[in-house]
Amino acid sequence: MQIDINKVKSSKTTKELLEFGIINLDKPSGPTSFTVSEFVCKELGIRKTSHFGTLDPKVTGVLPIALNRACKLTGFFLGENKTYVGIMRTHEDIGLDKVNEIIKEKFMGKIKQTPPVKSRVKRVEREREIKRFEILGKKEKDFLFEVECQGGTYIRKLIDDLGKELGIGAHMLELRRIKAGIFSELDKEFVNLYDLEKAVEEYKKGNDKMLRDMIIPAEIVAKAYFVVQINERRLKIILTGKPLVYGDLIERLKIEKNKIISVFSDGKFVGMYKVTNEEDIFARPEFVMQPI
Repeated sequence: MQIDINKVKSSKTTKELLEFGIINLDKPSGPTSFTVSEFVCKELGIRKTSHFGTLDPKVTGVLPIALNRACKLTGFFLGENKTYVGIMRTHEDIGLDKVNEIIKEKFMGKIKQTPPVKSRVKRVEREREIKRFEILGKKEKDFLFEVECQGGTYIRKLIDDLGKELGIGAHMLELRRIKAGIFSELDKEFVNLYDLEKAVEEYKKGNDKMLRDMIIPAEIVAKAYFVVQINERRLKIILTGKPLVYGDLIERLKIEKNKIISVFSDGKFVGMYKVTNEEDIFARPEFVMQPI
């Protein structure tokens, strides 16, 4: 069953959207992702925010910001695929055919990557998947590229490694994230910091339309994870954090073990669960949206 996000949004007040919502922000070049998240938090006057995947200070584009209780969903979005467009500059001139050949041979599918020296994570080799790596155009030593990859892939390192494989060196001139999981720069709610500031000013004057239009209900998680519906009569006890048994489900389902699902009851978000397929227990909670 699909969840009607527009219906969910229309049923909520702006205050409720701020309590469990997401803003798909166009991060500018300069500030860190953390700085941008903190700015949004202070601007909206809410308790907390968190972002769905770090962008380097110079990198622009899609940076979803979770608001208040939606921060609990951050971990469920971080591993989603990301898509970037950027400009690579090779240190010597080289033909397009050669670059495409090396990409096809060495930089498609599962690759090994060690995080850059300046990264905050432990520098151990890890596996990442490159779904798509296309050269869109070339002008002298500059190559316009688009990459779709697993979350956690370092694009700057990808370009550096490509340059080494080419034997001439390469570095990234510009990078923009155009998609992060289900969030895209083409979404109607995609907003920059300037427009957010204007919306907050209007909200403080009593006009909430601009701000409402920007906030995505966090129930949008239903577009990223399979939806399981449960009986409303069982909702009260389930919200205490108990595991889901097969009798809780509206429809008995066969879902593979360890799969993460989003659980709803009559359009109301209940939580995120991991399927266990035990004898009596269908799934155990990862995050339950307990009433405030």
